[in-house]
Amino acid sequence: MSKFSNYNFAGQKALIRVDFNVPLDKETRAITDDTRMKAAMPTIKKILADGGSVILMSHLGRPKEGPEEKSSLKHLITHLGELLGGNTPVLFANDCIGEQAYLTASMLKPGEVLLLENLRFYKEEEKGNEEFAAKLAKLGDVYVNDAFGTAHRAHASTAVIAKFFPAEKKMFGLLMEGEVAAGEKVLLNAEKPFTAIIGGAKVSDKILILENLLERATDIIIGGGMAYTFMKAMGGEIGSSLCEEDRIETAKTILEKAKQKGVSIHLPADSVIADKFAADANTAVAPSNQIPSGWMGLDIGPDATKLFTEVLSKSKTILWNGPMGVFEMEKFQKGTIAVAQAVADATGKGAFSLVGGGDSVAAVNDFGFTDKVSYISTGGGAMLEFFEGKTLPGIAAVKD
Repeated sequence: MSKFSNYNFAGQKALIRVDFNVPLDKETRAITDDTRMKAAMPTIKKILADGGSVILMSHLGRPKEGPEEKSSLKHLITHLGELLGGNTPVLFANDCIGEQAYLTASMLKPGEVLLLENLRFYKEEEKGNEEFAAKLAKLGDVYVNDAFGTAHRAHASTAVIAKFFPAEKKMFGLLMEGEVAAGEKVLLNAEKPFTAIIGGAKVSDKILILENLLERATDIIIGGGMAYTFMKAMGGEIGSSLCEEDRIETAKTILEKAKQKGVSIHLPADSVIADKFAADANTAVAPSNQIPSGWMGLDIGPDATKLFTEVLSKSKTILWNGPMGVFEMEKFQKGTIAVAQAVADATGKGAFSLVGGGDSVAAVNDFGFTDKVSYISTGGGAMLEFFEGKTLPGIAAVKD
């Protein structure tokens, strides 16, 4: 059993760092995707069921100069109440520190929820200011970090605040526990064959994760725009496909290291190519190293799909970060859907699959594979840094 599950919150005020940085409609300020809010519900509900009260702190958006209406957490109050079942009182403090916040928190009764105003209305939050963290800490009896999406930031509410609580009074929430357990299972205890699928546009975004995975994976599938930098590094003709010229030597180094370590790198043998970057482009299929001038690769082709599916069918552990093509356009989504299907099939046969990174998660959700993979990570940047082998401040602060 986990530390959180074993803890009895009866009569306790739990100060929870959640990640409620959800997208809002620009006109109505209605929530357009509540995934992050839903992910925190099991943690909140367990505390309330124990007879505790909950104080929620989060950031929203990127306010630069203090309070702004569009980034106020007041826009989340109604929906938060609905997610909690409609019978839980949800109070709101128009500040995250200060007199009103302290007064409301002090009067909070068991079974009630207090939502604090946006932490990032204070510059001290992102600076990791200790004095600011101490002011936040005064609001609760127990500190619970359930915001994996911000675990890679050494901010006041995600890392610094933990030092103001004794070891028995600081812990991960259920979401954070799940993220850490899934990540460690893949990074530290992966059953072989272990296949990492790395996609997306740029090699530069994925260098560190690729280098770390060379120490752990048996197979690495590379798709998306970044595949063409590798193709060019191998002497291929890639037309006007995306290519980071300044990363060609990096790609060569990664390929060489993989060879030395016995890691199989799988690049797309063929691509769906287009004469322009547009939904109505003319398309064709060509070998990925023989793309005609003026054409660009925007998805993996049928041969690549077949090979990638075969590799995944033999895998026992799968990490997926990044799509295979421009899946937002219907003409270039077949590769990503096929890979999602292959991951789902392997999972159905007993493999452990972890999907992370905004685009990969969006693809899995959009195409109906949400319940067919083992774990979907809520933290894009945090998950990437975790698999780069970095120590995440939000995790270290609670584990210490």
